[in-house]
Amino acid sequence: MSVPFEIEVEELDRRRKAGDDLFLLDVREGWEHDLCVIDGSALIPMHSVPGRVAELPIDRDIIVVCHHGGRSAQVTMWLRSQGFDRAINLDGGVDSWARRIDPNMKVY
Repeated sequence: MSVPFEIEVEELDRRRKAGDDLFLLDVREGWEHDLCVIDGSALIPMHSVPGRVAELPIDRDIIVVCHHGGRSAQVTMWLRSQGFDRAINLDGGVDSWARRIDPNMKVY
């Protein structure tokens, strides 16, 4: 089964509501995470991911999240190069999530 490189926020919302076993990896900085967060996501800032890669599940879809999707795309590519074939970038990041899924979430 081929895993797509990116997922739209609507598809992530659908999969979460369906109870899919997803690991949400937030690669933003701590101050960004303090402003807003998708419930259930684990914070590992981008620069810390290589040193904390052992904390990530190899056998689950890892949805990589940042502000707009740029940093998370870089982390997704790196994770895939490290054998995490189920790493998936969240297209548009928390900004798209706030604007299209959770209107109560703060945007910045």
